Amino acid sequence: MSQLTTHILDTTKGKPAQGVTIILYQRQNNTWVELAVGVTNADGRIPDLLPADTLLAFGTYKMKFETKEYFDRQLLQTFYPLVEIIFDVQTNEHYHVPLLLNPFGYCTYRGS
Repeated sequence: MSQLTTHILDTTKGKPAQGVTIILYQRQNNTWVELAVGVTNADGRIPDLLPADTLLAFGTYKMKFETKEYFDRQLLQTFYPLVEIIFDVQTNEHYHVPLLLNPFGYCTYRGS
């Protein structure tokens, strides 16, 4: 399993959000450098955003969730065309960054 995983739950439906593109960035010298891109599977997860043996350098990262396309496919209007979650990696342990999503709100937390 990747050191960094994520999943998205569409709280309006109570179901996983499939087909959402997520881009991982690392902050380097006050700019964001793209590291990886993935798309959520049928379970709303990206278990392999990074290769299993890759450890992130300590520092600040951002996951950008392209939510507009997800809601467009459902013919739903959304207030948040994208969600960016910025977090710090300070150890070599596993990091799980989930997103609870609906067209007019979202929530995140450090998962396990």
